[in-house]
Amino acid sequence: MTPAIQLLKRARAEYQVHSYQHDPQSSSYGLEAVEKLNLPAAQVFKTLLVVTEKAELLVAVVPVAGSLDLKALAQAAGVKKVEMADPQAAQRATGYLLGGISPLGQKKRLRSFIDESARQQPSIFVSAGRRGLEVQLSAATLEQYSNAQFAAIGRE
Repeated sequence: MTPAIQLLKRARAEYQVHSYQHDPQSSSYGLEAVEKLNLPAAQVFKTLLVVTEKAELLVAVVPVAGSLDLKALAQAAGVKKVEMADPQAAQRATGYLLGGISPLGQKKRLRSFIDESARQQPSIFVSAGRRGLEVQLSAATLEQYSNAQFAAIGRE
């Protein structure tokens, strides 16, 4: 059981775990989840880490079918600029491997932002902490247990 699932279980939150056979050749972990679980792409979100000019790591949760708007995230976080974090730094800070980074149950508590579009979905899917493992929950549940805030940070 991953730290993300343990967190939700301890909190008695409403969630469902979905798993699939991960293909190591897959180029996009999020789109692989869409395909293998036969889900609408708008409901599946990826977890990305960025670093600010002051070396603060931030978590961004955006739809897998789109991309992260770095300027919008910087504005939402109240910083001058952000850039994608070094993969090794992301893994160290979260305790998860790339492609399985969950916004929940991370090793270090990082400021987190969820794209506004998540609120329009009946439920969303995010990594449960391992490649091939997704957790389905409401956007409000994710907001609560990741201490995140909603912001328009995604781009189609």
